[in-house]
Amino acid sequence: MTHRKKTWPDYFQMLKDGRKRFDVRLADFEVKEGDTIVFEEWDPELKDFTGRKLEMKVAFVLKTKDLPYWSDEDVAKHGFNIMQVENIE
Repeated sequence: MTHRKKTWPDYFQMLKDGRKRFDVRLADFEVKEGDTIVFEEWDPELKDFTGRKLEMKVAFVLKTKDLPYWSDEDVAKHGFNIMQVENIE
């Protein structure tokens, strides 16, 4: 399945450069490993698409709604850190 998502210019450029290899979205759509996401650059000042697009494959999905590790109170108080990690060479 292919999904299209608006992406603000700074995040779009980080995706394009390979510095950002994760994406955080409201889970208001069904996505699974192997799906394709087309990131469409959105200019929030002009309130319009720029025309730049990136097509990427979904390699991993973590759904946070039902994670049993933290209480609702702790999540409301602290939120989440979403981290990209790499091996130390």
